[in-house]
Amino acid sequence: MSRQLFVTTALPYANGNFHIGHIMEYIQADIWVRFQRMQGHKVDFVCADDTHGAPIMIAAEKAGITPQQFVANIAAGRKPYLDGFHIAFDNWHSTDAPENHELARQIYRNLRDIPESKGGSLIERRTIEQFFDSEKNMFLPDRFIKGECPKCHAKDQYGDNCEVCGAVYAPTDLINPFSALSGAKPALKSSEHFFFKLSDPRCVAFLEKWTQDGKLQPEVANKVKEWFTVRTNPDGTTSEGLGDWDISRDAPYFGIEIPDAPGKYFYVWLDAPVGYLASLKNLLDTRGESYDAYMAHDKLEQYHFIGKDIVTFHTLFWPAMLHFSGRKTPNNVFVHGFLTVNNGEKMSKSRGTGLDPLKYLSLGMNPEWLRYYLAAKLSARNEDIDFNAEDFMLRVNSDLIGKFVNIASRAAGFLTNRFEGKLTHAFDTQGATLLHTLREAADGIAENYEGREYGKATREVMLLADKVNSYVDQHKPWDLAKDAANNEALHQVCSVLINCFAVIARYLAPVLPELARSVEQFTDSNMQDWHLTNRDVIHIQPYQHLMQRVTPEQLEALFEPPAVLEEKVTPGGEEIAATIGIDDFAKVDLRIAQIVNCEAVEGSVKLLRLTLDVGEGKTRNVFSGIASMYKPDDLIGKLTVMVANLAPRKMKFGVSEGMVLAASHADEKTELGIYILTPWPGATPGMRIS
Repeated sequence: MSRQLFVTTALPYANGNFHIGHIMEYIQADIWVRFQRMQGHKVDFVCADDTHGAPIMIAAEKAGITPQQFVANIAAGRKPYLDGFHIAFDNWHSTDAPENHELARQIYRNLRDIPESKGGSLIERRTIEQFFDSEKNMFLPDRFIKGECPKCHAKDQYGDNCEVCGAVYAPTDLINPFSALSGAKPALKSSEHFFFKLSDPRCVAFLEKWTQDGKLQPEVANKVKEWFTVRTNPDGTTSEGLGDWDISRDAPYFGIEIPDAPGKYFYVWLDAPVGYLASLKNLLDTRGESYDAYMAHDKLEQYHFIGKDIVTFHTLFWPAMLHFSGRKTPNNVFVHGFLTVNNGEKMSKSRGTGLDPLKYLSLGMNPEWLRYYLAAKLSARNEDIDFNAEDFMLRVNSDLIGKFVNIASRAAGFLTNRFEGKLTHAFDTQGATLLHTLREAADGIAENYEGREYGKATREVMLLADKVNSYVDQHKPWDLAKDAANNEALHQVCSVLINCFAVIARYLAPVLPELARSVEQFTDSNMQDWHLTNRDVIHIQPYQHLMQRVTPEQLEALFEPPAVLEEKVTPGGEEIAATIGIDDFAKVDLRIAQIVNCEAVEGSVKLLRLTLDVGEGKTRNVFSGIASMYKPDDLIGKLTVMVANLAPRKMKFGVSEGMVLAASHADEKTELGIYILTPWPGATPGMRIS
């Protein structure tokens, strides 16, 4: 019976090009989709760019373009990757598309407007305190707040977790927090936020059942189960089960505005998974089909392929959103691990350990080498897999060339030259038994594909190829061809081999779609229907080489570190000044000065008036353009460095009797700020700097 499948992969964030992890996930899903279609099932395979959020808004601002143009530029670069690795989505869309705005708001309203008879609304408004950057005039997302870790005291850590000790905390727990955007010290400010009540007993009961009834891999389900219980963490703190989910962000924010709440936007993770539905709706609208009717079909199956880093959103928030908004939940969420390189080494472009997908293609490396290698390593479990260059070359050259393609190359020439490309079906018992063995393996291999056990499937296929190659070695068609009296035996042996080759090609078609198309032309056979495994090949076209070997030179070039271009560096945004002699330097009298008083200058937004003690028994008055970075009270009592022998300068606001030394970037647009120089403890006013 034909099934109706709706399949997605995780939406990539639209802030950069695809990396090899994206390609691995897409290949994994693409293999499964192709297999399902070979079974005769109907599949809609969609994805989209995840376009919203503060990071994209800020990146677009720095680039001097709108967020819409920024994500459009990223989207324009997707096609070479997808086409290059034969990843055949039916639709690629965007979460900023009208369909996503409409569906996200619909789902929100459904959650907000649950009648009291069914337990009431799952949306709640609360006033919370969060950090606000007064210079950027915006509330700061956790990743744009930095400071000292409250646990291990590591510096320059993010507002949600420490990358040194792994501690998780609230941004307000940071010591000496600062804005990663402006460097300013953020202030706590109250704001009304919207929460999805995930802790509601209705949600907890639903999710406890949904996550444990076979929709997740066992290891994933076991991990998710921990999130429902109160437990003591290694650091002594307790986790209290499911917490409510803050689903709103304040303007300015690039996203979808919340209905009936001006200036409030959906947090990107609320509308991102809705993008699955929006991409499907866009596809159906294009085909003239009803989205509502499609989703209402009682036999519809929905599947998501995701990485293990986004399990929380897809196994808690997403199914709860769908269920309580009156929609179907996924049949399965398939979670995979990460891809490492060369025995678990973390990828790094600068060290040449990254695997750049476009570089791979630009070197003329066959995309189906990578598809096969990843398939041979993938299983249904949530496990990391490793790309090892030596293993890659060995596996491709041995399996695909040595075991598989060579079957055809050993037999095709004899059939074309001696028998006009026509095959016989008068097989002897051994040949018939071999072909029967290969065809009988179809159900077991199909079961492995269905269960995403691609490694098992490819191993089974290669074991069958080994049997065929043993048959080749035993009958030696090249020896039979030496004597015309052996023509009948030669015809029979080569016909068995081509039929076996066609069976194996069909088994590998989900992994090697382009090679399967070439085999279709070569054997005049339909390789897109799994159920035609028992159909004999009648005739072949002249053989053309199907696949080249991987070379060491290609792999060396693939992992060669990028060339470091020697470019002119302008430190601080400006050239180093012309060289001076020591006598010139000696003319500048630099002294330690103490700031005994500091005040704002009325009528100026840039200047502060500093009263300095340079150890002369009197004070000096100096104006400095540092008001954007410092409050007067923060400077009083601090030591700094000044030019003590600079001629007094009359200014609009008074006479400046020297100059305080400060560092800044030449380009004021960098937002790096200006910083006064501060001597080490122990220095005293009047000391000369030499």
